[in-house]
Amino acid sequence: MRTFLRILALCMAWLPASQAGARVEEGLADARAARSMLSPECWARIVKIDNSRARGPWRYAIYPRTVYALVFELSGILWIYTDAEGTQSLSRTLGTLERDKADPGPLLRHIEPGIGSWEWVDDPFGATVPASVHPPKACVEESLRALNQRLAFGRDTQAPQLLFYYVSTPSGRLGHTVLLFRTGQGLAAIDPELSPDPVEVPRNLGNNLVSISEYLRGAPVASARSLPIVPASHPAPGRWATLPASPAPAG
Repeated sequence: MRTFLRILALCMAWLPASQAGARVEEGLADARAARSMLSPECWARIVKIDNSRARGPWRYAIYPRTVYALVFELSGILWIYTDAEGTQSLSRTLGTLERDKADPGPLLRHIEPGIGSWEWVDDPFGATVPASVHPPKACVEESLRALNQRLAFGRDTQAPQLLFYYVSTPSGRLGHTVLLFRTGQGLAAIDPELSPDPVEVPRNLGNNLVSISEYLRGAPVASARSLPIVPASHPAPGRWATLPASPAPAG
């Protein structure tokens, strides 16, 4: 087994404390909406978490006592989405995906040691999600939906990957995620928060992730990294073991 460092794919907005208590049921709706953005072939389940004993990062991220989250598989590891914090990697080691799926409890407690209990929500994929529900900080899931839509229409989408970039703010580092891929014309990107249409990346930027991120954002970024999107039948890329540490979420 090879260990790797967590990836935080946090989007740019944060939840005011005054709204936290009102978002319990909305959290379930947001988890369902985020799941609807994934491919039906993607393993994904909603989990209900008792956060009553939390004393660590989750308290500072202003989670309510009951947290609904989406746990899903991507590129050979588990990820977790919540409407209060966005998406981050959940697995801690490569090659343990099935074990992680069977019992994510230790992984959840690694994020927040004070978690009291958790349980899967019996909520099959395919449940109707109202069009009015737009889950916050779901840039990872939106990017995956953009990929699925391109593939469904047979559009040229080679070597797809998620591009994570981070910016410095007075509250700490926040992040954003876009879809990056190659076509016959070169490198392209889609930022679903801005437009469903791809943007061509200038060839002179090469494979420099920071330069590409700054071009797409139109402003400086602190750091950037990427994740190749591989089918569930393929192992996770080994280079994940050497990624630099992720910035902590702003509280």
